[in-house]
Amino acid sequence: MAIQRMDNVGIVVGDLDAAVAFFMDLGMELEGRTEVKGPVADQCTGLDGVHCDIAMLRTPDGRSRLELASYRSPAAVAAGPRDQPHNVLGTHRVMFAVDDIEDTVARLRTRGAELVGELARYEDSYRLCYVRGPEGVIVGLAQQLG
Repeated sequence: MAIQRMDNVGIVVGDLDAAVAFFMDLGMELEGRTEVKGPVADQCTGLDGVHCDIAMLRTPDGRSRLELASYRSPAAVAAGPRDQPHNVLGTHRVMFAVDDIEDTVARLRTRGAELVGELARYEDSYRLCYVRGPEGVIVGLAQQLG
């Protein structure tokens, strides 16, 4: 038996509206927002008294989705500094293909994003970079060349 597809990547955020705005500036489309609570949420997460707000975003091609969750209860727990380097075990990184990496970085900077390193070129294939997005999540950007 094999998996059918990857359905989404989930990220817990403190400010849901700011995170939604960040990923919409990146080019994602808001699919919907909802509130989640009750026994199924508790069972699935292994937490008691789950009550959170969810926003689901999708890429323009409709193939990939990002689920942002902001917990009302229990309170979200900080896992450590938000500016951890890329090689920390369990670090979240989400990668997106973009058509203009410099324009994308400029738009995301208006939402507080900062380059983790610098823009890099991989042979004649890609321009790449990592930016730090909401809650310190590293967002990879890749522009195919040629």
